[in-house]
This record gives sequence, structure tokens and C-alpha cells, in this order.
Amino acid sequence: MSVYFEKVSRFSDVDLPIPTPSTSGSAGYDFVVAEDIVIPPMDFLMDKLRDKLFDNNPDKDYWGFIDPVTLDEVASMTKELKAKIPLVSTGMKCHLDPGQYLELSMRSSTPLKHWLILGNSIGIIDSDYYNNPDNEGEIFAQIINLLPFSVQLKRGDRLVQGIVHNYGVAEGEASTNERVGGFGSTGN
Repeated sequence: MSVYFEKVSRFSDVDLPIPTPSTSGSAGYDFVVAEDIVIPPMDFLMDKLRDKLFDNNPDKDYWGFIDPVTLDEVASMTKELKAKIPLVSTGMKCHLDPGQYLELSMRSSTPLKHWLILGNSIGIIDSDYYNNPDNEGEIFAQIINLLPFSVQLKRGDRLVQGIVHNYGVAEGEASTNERVGGFGSTGN
């Protein structure tokens, strides 16, 4: 098996540890935060979206679900208001064999001690994400802050872990498409 981690080039001169399990019985490889970043409270991001929606359309009944918002509208507002869930870099990429993926999960103590969770619950890093042309396969965590105040993450903080998994493909269902981008590039 040729699974290994390495730093992406933009962090080549930064002292970051290569992910390793914490103990001999650990399933996950612990990742650290690659650069200082502030994680705003989720309520702040939600308020930005809510204010935009209700200030511009005070007569619509979003609460009663008569006038729901489409995914395209949410994406547009998120981009316009810069209200996206922060992406926290690990500074790492992971080489995987075909038929493998890296599951990115929170360390079990992170939500318990720090009120931080992953925005997508778990992240799936595909084997063809490694060395993609957009970002070299840089692994990011989408971090949601459940606290009522911002949290400063510092380089070296441990939040997430990666677990290598094997997977199968249904008969006749293997894709022949090739990855052409980085984060979120396999679909909308």
C-alpha cells in the first residue's frame, strides 16, 4: 500500500508535522492547522444571510415555507456576503491507491472541548484529488463554530483526523471521467 502524506508546496518552508496516529491503536492520522485563522460564530454567518433575505424581501413568507430559497440562490448569497463556512488548511496532501479514500473527521475531543464541528460532517478525499491542478490536493476542513464568539485557531492546533478506507464500485458503474479541479470539483 502506498499511502503517504506530504506538505503542499505553499507550506514547504513551514514547520508542519506529517500526520501520524497518536497511539499504536489509533485509526486516525492527526492533522494540525497549517496557518492562523479566525473562525466566526455560526450565528454571525447565519445573521448575514437572514438579514439579506428579509431586508430585501420583507413580504415573503420564508418561515412558512411558501417561498423557499433555491440552492443557486443560497450559493449566490453566500458568495456575495462572504458568509461561507471557513476552510481551514492542514497544509497536507495525501497519496492514496486507487480504490481508497481518506475520511476527514473531527477528533472526538474537538466538539466536546471546543464547540467546533465539521461543516460536512465528514470529508471525503478521493485518490484523484492528490496533485490536482487547482491546489495540489491540499486538504481543508470546513469548520463550524457553535460558540457565540469567534475562535482563533493557531498553527499547530489539532482538530481533525484522517482515516484511510478502501471502497468498492458497483458492477458497470465505474466512471471514466477525470478530475479537472480541486476542492468540490467533482460536482455542484
